[in-house]
Amino acid sequence: MSELPQTTLSIQKTQGELEERDLSDVRKLATRAQESDGNPPLSDQTLVALATEDSAESVLSLRAELQLEPGETALVGVLVAVRDTTSNSWVVELVVHPEHREQGIGSALLERLGEDLELSSIQAWAHGGHPAAKKLAAGIGLATVRELYKLRRDDSEALEVPELKQRSTVRTFRVGEDEPAWLAANSASFAHHPEQGSLTLTDLDSRMAEDWFDPTGFFLAFDAEEQLVAYHWTKIHPATADEVRPMGEVYVVGVIPEAQGLGLGRILTAMGVNYLLELGVGSVLLYVDADNEPAVNLYRSLGFTLWDTDIMYGPQPIE
Repeated sequence: MSELPQTTLSIQKTQGELEERDLSDVRKLATRAQESDGNPPLSDQTLVALATEDSAESVLSLRAELQLEPGETALVGVLVAVRDTTSNSWVVELVVHPEHREQGIGSALLERLGEDLELSSIQAWAHGGHPAAKKLAAGIGLATVRELYKLRRDDSEALEVPELKQRSTVRTFRVGEDEPAWLAANSASFAHHPEQGSLTLTDLDSRMAEDWFDPTGFFLAFDAEEQLVAYHWTKIHPATADEVRPMGEVYVVGVIPEAQGLGLGRILTAMGVNYLLELGVGSVLLYVDADNEPAVNLYRSLGFTLWDTDIMYGPQPIE
């Protein structure tokens, strides 16, 4: 590994919300890395956290800047640590510019993080399971603690949509009306999920403010008493150099415990996939925990196959 001269690299630390210009630079770096790797290096939740006010106690970011000329720098690496509200642990994501890898930037960011946090106690995501990430994790004593499957369906044929049962109805999301009901249903559906189940109104508003948000692709199922019991939120990714057509995503599917076993997950997933196909996507992707066998089996039965795996590294469990 070739090391950068210490005088050329500086690391800037921010507690909490990033200024608009800095956040824009981080997004551009993340986009460049995704174009190179095929995986987004920073999650939606991390980007939301970087734009959230009053987050000084829950968000820490480090930006590695390379001096090009006097007074001119380039952002070449970013590390973001977000405090998990349920476990109180810090979850880390790290990205290095594709043209500046194998120069010690990732190690420098982790070393700097160690001045604020105990590295052996953090959790860190590697989107796509890069060997370099595994090496960095092993270097601070972390091991694989969670795997997130990335599944993909390339079939352009529409899915069969089973009939709704027990007088259920489905409609799309109404902005300004459905937020409280959706937050309650999401919390119940993902009560034991470390990220999804803890979403707040601020998180939801931030996602709805994104350019990709479209309420017509956000399907809600209600029971006979008009209680929201299940939902499927879809997303569309723009075409890229590698994907000449837009890519759809099963962004999140949730069913409250009382409504599980009624087939609503399959019904809403099929409806959402068909909606995405009607809009002309070339394929549909989704993320699911590797140990969630019922969900993995459902998606495989709908034609999804394993595409990639995200890996979370964390403290090795005590045997």
